Amino acid sequence: MSEQKNNPIFLRPRFKMDFEESQHELLDKFKDNLADGDCKYCSKIVDGHIIIDVPIEENHFWSPQLNIEIENVHDNKSIVKGLFGPKPQVWTLFMFFHFSVAAAFIAFLVMTYVKWTLNKDYKFSFIMVIVLPILWVIMYALGRFGKKTGHAQMKELHEFMMKTLDKKF
Repeated sequence: MSEQKNNPIFLRPRFKMDFEESQHELLDKFKDNLADGDCKYCSKIVDGHIIIDVPIEENHFWSPQLNIEIENVHDNKSIVKGLFGPKPQVWTLFMFFHFSVAAAFIAFLVMTYVKWTLNKDYKFSFIMVIVLPILWVIMYALGRFGKKTGHAQMKELHEFMMKTLDKKF
């Protein structure tokens, strides 16, 4: 098994591992481990895709979710791809705010230029052109704070996944 991780600065870290086991064997390991009465994680398994959430009692706004995709390369070789990130609702809200700020920035930038060329008062639109990038940096910092807040849970999910994948039948 070899694990490749991407740059830690990303808000949604990804990884990829190669295994000398079939997709079916790896999925069976997860099904057995997640069906165990001692397993505290919430999960969904659909085809080669596994979603693992932190326990409901430990869940908070910044709690991560682990998405695992197991791809069959050939008979006894598989690739496990993973993505840590917030729940889809949180990520969608986060991206909506980022795109809204970007669209507003472009609109106010155009408005500032037009008012400036027409010799109109452009003070408000110019202030918004300055404030919106600051707001974007604040939102990015909040995302990093959220990632740091959920980091312990992310490590727990990673350890659970590694124990499951290392399990021998």
